Amino acid sequence: MHRNCQRRKFHVGEIRNPLANSPSPTEIAPLLDEYAKHPPRPLTLSTLLSFGRPLTPESVLNSVGYVLSEVPRMFGWRVRALEELPFIVGMNPFIAKILAAHRRSFQLLATYPTVESLEDNVKFTTQLEALVQTHVNDIPIMAKGFQECSRYMTPEEISSFLDAAIRNRIAVRLLAEQHIALSRDLQDPDNRSKDHIGVVHMSCSPRDMIRMCGSFVSDLCEATLGASPEIIIDGQVDATFAYVPVHLEYILTEILKNAFRASVERHYKVHGSSSTHKIPPVRITIAPPPSPVPHPSVLSLRIRDEGGGVSPSNIPLIFSYSFTTAGPGNDEDELGGGPYAAQHVGGSAAIDHGPDGSGSSPGGSGNSPGLFGEIVGRGVQTGMGTIAGLGYGLPMSRLYAMYFGGSLDFLSLDGWGSDVFVKLRCLDDAGDVEI
Repeated sequence: MHRNCQRRKFHVGEIRNPLANSPSPTEIAPLLDEYAKHPPRPLTLSTLLSFGRPLTPESVLNSVGYVLSEVPRMFGWRVRALEELPFIVGMNPFIAKILAAHRRSFQLLATYPTVESLEDNVKFTTQLEALVQTHVNDIPIMAKGFQECSRYMTPEEISSFLDAAIRNRIAVRLLAEQHIALSRDLQDPDNRSKDHIGVVHMSCSPRDMIRMCGSFVSDLCEATLGASPEIIIDGQVDATFAYVPVHLEYILTEILKNAFRASVERHYKVHGSSSTHKIPPVRITIAPPPSPVPHPSVLSLRIRDEGGGVSPSNIPLIFSYSFTTAGPGNDEDELGGGPYAAQHVGGSAAIDHGPDGSGSSPGGSGNSPGLFGEIVGRGVQTGMGTIAGLGYGLPMSRLYAMYFGGSLDFLSLDGWGSDVFVKLRCLDDAGDVEI
C-alpha cells in the first residue's frame, strides 16, 4: 500500500498576549470553587464501554451527561494545578498559553447547557471536536515551557507535574473521543464497525499494528539514517485482544523508533556505514493471556534489539522527561540530551490521508477519521515531530501502557542490546478497574 508521508513540523513561534480571549482568574473562580468541591469520579472501563453496550439514543445521551459532568472537573483540576506552579514558571509564555486554553475549555464545558436531545448532541459533538483540536499541541508547548523553566523546579517536581498532566490529558481525550465515536456510530449505523465500541477495538491485532508502525518507522529511519533493520514477529502472531488502537500505536512507534535508531547506529559503529553486513533485526514476540484465562487477562509483547543497550549509569534516566540525544539539529546542550532516548528518527509525523484528505487509522475505527487528533492514523505519535528531541517518548509510552493497568519495563544488556517488555490489559476483561 502506498503511504503518503508528509513532513509536519510544529512551530512554537512567538506567543503574544497568551491570556487573550481567556477568562480571567476572578471570572471563573466561583465556578472553579464549585467544581473543586468534588474531584472527578474514578472512571471504570465498564462505565466507558457501557455507553455502547448497546448503542442507543438513550445511551448516547447518558454519555454526553457523563462527559459534561466529568470533563469540566478534569479541566478545572488542571487549571488549579497550573495556577499553583511557582510564579516565575507560570509566567512563562508557553505555560501561560496552556493555562489560558484550559481556562477557556473549563468555562465552555462548565457553563454548557444541558443536552436533552440528539439534535442538541450534534451541536455539542461539534463543539467537543473543536475543543479536542484546540488542545492538540498541549504537550509539546508544555514541554517547551518546562524546558525553559527547568532551573526553577527540580526534575522530580517537573516529572510529577507532567505525569499528572499527561494522565489527565489521556482521560479527557478518551472520554471526549469515546463520546464522539459513539455519536457518529449512532448517526451513521451503516458504516459502524461491528468490532468496535467507540474507540475500543474488540479484536485489535498486535501483529497488524506492529506491521503498520514498523513500516512507518522504517520509512523514517531509511530517510534519516539511510538504512533500517528488519522486523521479525514471533510468538502467537494471530492473537487479538480488546484495546484502544491509538494507544498501542503510540507505544509501539516510540519503542520502534528507539530500537531502529540504536540498531542502525551501532551497526555503523561496528561495521561502518558502507558495510554489506546485514543489520540485526528487531524481534517482537507476542504472548497472549495464558489459558485458562485469569481475570483480568493480559497480552504481553517483548521488543528486542541488538543496538548496544544502555550503560548502567544511564539506566535510571531513561524514563526521565527530556532525556534524549536527538532533536532538531541534535542540539544536546539546549535539550539536555542523554545517550539513549532517541526521539528523533525522522523528526516528523506522517499521516495517511484518505480520499477525502482526512486521516484514517488502519488500526482504529475506519468510520471515525480524526479520532484523537494528532494521534490518529499514521500520526499516532502524538507529535512524533512535535515532541521529537524532547525525550517524552519513553515516559509517555509507559504512561499509556500503565493507564489501563498495564506496564512497560526496560532491560538492557550493555554492549549488546535492549529488551522492552510491555503488558497490556485486555479491556473486555478488565471489569470495574479504575482508569
